[in-house]
Amino acid sequence: MTFDIVDVLKQKVSAQILADEKDYVVEKSQALAGFYPILLALLQAKPDLIQSLQNQLNPRIDDLFNGNQSLKQQMLQHLSPTIPIDQTEKTLGRAIAPSLTVLEHEAGSSNPDTIAHFLSSKLATIQAHLPTWAVPILAALGVNHAQAQPVQHHPVEPVKEEKKSGFLLPLIAFLILAGLLAFLFKACNSQKTEPVVATSNQTATESARFQLNTGATGDLVTCQIYLNQPKYMQLLQNEVKQIFNHNNGCGADGNAMYGTEFMDQDLIPSVLKQIKGVPNTNIDWQGNQLTIQSANPIDAQNLAYKIKPLLKNISVMVAPAVAAVATDANAVPASTAAEVDRAVNDSISQAGQALSNIDRNNVTALDIATALNLQIINFASASSVIPQSNKLILDQAADLVKGAPHVVLNVEGHTDSTGNAAANKTLSLQRAQAVVTYLVAQGVNPNQLKALGFGQEQPIADNATESGKFRNRRIEFEVVNTETGTVRKVDEQGVNKQP
Repeated sequence: MTFDIVDVLKQKVSAQILADEKDYVVEKSQALAGFYPILLALLQAKPDLIQSLQNQLNPRIDDLFNGNQSLKQQMLQHLSPTIPIDQTEKTLGRAIAPSLTVLEHEAGSSNPDTIAHFLSSKLATIQAHLPTWAVPILAALGVNHAQAQPVQHHPVEPVKEEKKSGFLLPLIAFLILAGLLAFLFKACNSQKTEPVVATSNQTATESARFQLNTGATGDLVTCQIYLNQPKYMQLLQNEVKQIFNHNNGCGADGNAMYGTEFMDQDLIPSVLKQIKGVPNTNIDWQGNQLTIQSANPIDAQNLAYKIKPLLKNISVMVAPAVAAVATDANAVPASTAAEVDRAVNDSISQAGQALSNIDRNNVTALDIATALNLQIINFASASSVIPQSNKLILDQAADLVKGAPHVVLNVEGHTDSTGNAAANKTLSLQRAQAVVTYLVAQGVNPNQLKALGFGQEQPIADNATESGKFRNRRIEFEVVNTETGTVRKVDEQGVNKQP
């Protein structure tokens, strides 16, 4: 039974690439169909090219032609006779990475030699799809063995009357056999495991998203990637680790609801290099917008000035400055604001580190609660809006809890003693509920969480001092035993008491 790898790419990759296209969809589909056999012939002959493309954040057509612009233009002119060449080139470039993903799946390995061997076994099929005009282009690139055998369409010779019946019988038999083979081929494919290639037209409901924030020294505190493309996810993780000299990288959410690529994603490393060293800064890269927020408005404006020229399709926005600190009634005095700011950033860094150290195959409620209780969620005065930097920690936690249905937690809200006790209790419940709501929005089962508000009833420090009030304004996570219903409080040392 013949397995047509070119047809597989047409079905899997073209559907993904063209899902978001609005212009020249038919023409781009035809260009992709002509491009696949050229790509496969190149990869079959050059295993080193496979490895090079696998290591690229965003492979491009230029990477296939080794700087030979003349040969690239020849190919694009053939594939793009009626639409702008730059649009065709962009569409073809987007197809390279998902094509590699399909090949890795079909070959059963990401090893370049294994993939090249797999393609060698399919060379006759690839050559059958190869356009005649592509042969000299491939030869100029050193792929001399790929002698195309295109299907030639000749006028049908008239059938002489005396041979008519003898011709029809084998033709009918051939058609029946071909129909049977097509049915068997379809049945085999339907039972075959599908490659891990996102089909954004079927499942993606949100754009890919990348969030990151720095601490007081401009080093990475935490970050989160939302992306349905494992290969690029890993490449971006490696870039983050290298640029920020950070061992753990980012939290990762590969849910199918997210897109398979970032707009201008090949420029993310360049942007990260600009952000490194800028203190207390948050970025949010989603869709066609990058939002920058810094404790110092001048830092945010300077970053935007440097980053805007780098990005081609992204709008760079500057959000209002991060509030230095706030209490439930009045702002913390300026003399303590810097100390509180450092405490918040340090707590977020510690929580992120603790969550990164949790074994995904052995997630416990105690580990999750202990890590989350390390962070300080510094709500603004009279507000239940979760600060952006804390959302990154909650995202990491949600990613773990989603895969651990046995984890059940109480989320408690507490305030200091400033203001009306009844109002504080309401506010504390609103804040706890905001945390629960956010985690549920990230995919956590609502049955795993319960919000409670205690207002000023359970202080852990003296409300007579600003530092004591700051400690009392908190969110706490408690472990719930699903068998007995017992609730256990948790701090950085683990379980410390039972009510």
